[in-house]
Amino acid sequence: MSQIVKRYSRFDRAQRIEHLALILSFTLLSITGLPQKYPDTGWGQGMIWLLGGIELTRLIHHTSAIVMIVGSIYHLASVGYRVFVRRVQMSMLPGWKDVVDAVQTLGYNFRLINSPPQMGRYTFGEKVEYWAVIWGTLIMILTGFVLWNPIATSRLLPGEFIPAAKAAHGGEALLAVLSIVTWHLYNVHIKHFNKSMFSGWLSHHEMEEEHPLELAAREMAQEVPVDVKALHQRRRVYIPVAVLFSLVMLVSVYFFVTFEVTAITTVPRQTIEVYAPAR
Repeated sequence: MSQIVKRYSRFDRAQRIEHLALILSFTLLSITGLPQKYPDTGWGQGMIWLLGGIELTRLIHHTSAIVMIVGSIYHLASVGYRVFVRRVQMSMLPGWKDVVDAVQTLGYNFRLINSPPQMGRYTFGEKVEYWAVIWGTLIMILTGFVLWNPIATSRLLPGEFIPAAKAAHGGEALLAVLSIVTWHLYNVHIKHFNKSMFSGWLSHHEMEEEHPLELAAREMAQEVPVDVKALHQRRRVYIPVAVLFSLVMLVSVYFFVTFEVTAITTVPRQTIEVYAPAR
């Protein structure tokens, strides 16, 4: 008789879809962005050729950027809903315990401490990654606007901001790719394949290993009745605000991508010589 494995819900369907959109947009941005950062290299030119040329490469890059920006707007709105309406604790906020956990983990890895730290819903490493994504996305959006709209930028800021934005955009992109390949890929897929962002669940054993404090809290917690009336009142307040905020942000995205037809380029645009016989 097979033993029933106890599971714990970790991410709902909307969160998993949001993560999938982030994976796809980030991957396409990396594939199309890095060869533009190194256009004089053989591999860079080869990737641009495989992607169908520089024009198509830029189109994919810009489209993926729009997807990431829209996903970021949705993330802000969804976090606000969870915190304000559902009264979910903001467990991604860093605290002093995360500093202690990081020091204890370092000591445990060097065999100076006998046991690893006991961590809650999100570990210090997961919080570092989360806020790195927030910070990196903000930098990429701001510098991306400068590169996408250089004429408008030069009317408001000194021209030196444009090459500075180009350097920051490429440097942050390279840092983000290296972080994903080294830190995230190892910790989530190689050291231990954490499939909760795809399945939505963690087993009892995984909870014991990765999030023992959350496991203890969930097993000891008693069912708290939900004040349905108060929840509906908060929802009536939040939904219009979130809709208005999202519309303003989406209009901003529209102006972001249509404000100019000029953009800073890394590789000259492709030109085709057309022979027309004289008449």
